[in-house]
Amino acid sequence: MTAAALDELDRAIDRALDTGDESQLDVLGYGEISSVVRWRGRAYKRLPPFPDADRAGRYGALVDRYVRALAARGVAVVDTHVDALARADGSISVYVHQPVLPADAIGPRALARWDAAVAADRFAAIVDAVCAVVGPAPAGEPDGPAARRRGGDAPGRAAEASPIGALGLDAQLSNWAWIDGRWHYLDVTTPLVRGADGRDELDTDLFVASLPWLLRAPVRRWLLGGILDRYYDPRQVAVDLLANLHKERLAGRLPSLIEVVNARVSPPVDEAEVARYYRADARLWAWLLRLRRLDRAWQRRVRRRRYPFLLPGPIER
Repeated sequence: MTAAALDELDRAIDRALDTGDESQLDVLGYGEISSVVRWRGRAYKRLPPFPDADRAGRYGALVDRYVRALAARGVAVVDTHVDALARADGSISVYVHQPVLPADAIGPRALARWDAAVAADRFAAIVDAVCAVVGPAPAGEPDGPAARRRGGDAPGRAAEASPIGALGLDAQLSNWAWIDGRWHYLDVTTPLVRGADGRDELDTDLFVASLPWLLRAPVRRWLLGGILDRYYDPRQVAVDLLANLHKERLAGRLPSLIEVVNARVSPPVDEAEVARYYRADARLWAWLLRLRRLDRAWQRRVRRRRYPFLLPGPIER
């Protein structure tokens, strides 16, 4: 997208934030951190504002690196690009964009329409991808320095990257699309890469940027590590995937799909563990969303300033 067209999208989102009227935006979905908007035939996700071009450039390079690492481990990724726009206040708007996919191809709707045998077989393909991707990088796995972000017009330069120590994956069904007879992964917005020293390559401030200022330090210190760690453990990723079936109203599929998981991970998972995990996870994200709504009200009504995130309405968890 040209800079002028990206600026048009950026202004449209800002108008919606200023007025509280999202009717002029075609919102495809609300994530826990950012939302997806259809614009000129593609799906755009705007990240929390970056303070400078260098950090925006490093993020774009990391997304590219993550996509290449997933592909090297056999995971097809939907065509993904990262574009950046310098704003008048000096901050950088960063957008991750992909083609808009048919709604029936997205994981939950696809799984719901398949019969039990087909659903189990195709669900197994996701669990196999989890087992192939998640965890420490094999010794000697080839990996070069981080590439410059796609498109060639990213602000900033990508720094030399340490070898990949581990890869993570958020394998929830809504992050996959069934296209041309195989799964394609969608959610590379949070590139889960750790270096050989065990440190997150991702700028983890992205996770807390949408929280009220006073909560960012406590969440970063007490919660963020635990949230991220589970995406680097294949069994925990599988439990999270199973638990997400409750939110997607597909819990009736759990008995057969737990069998799929237990053929691949150890110790075995049972329905009670999945239910406990889901309740705890739902409480956490519901609590964080309530805090974000309170912060939005405070920013708009008291401080008379723009709240920079699109928030969903009521969510059935």
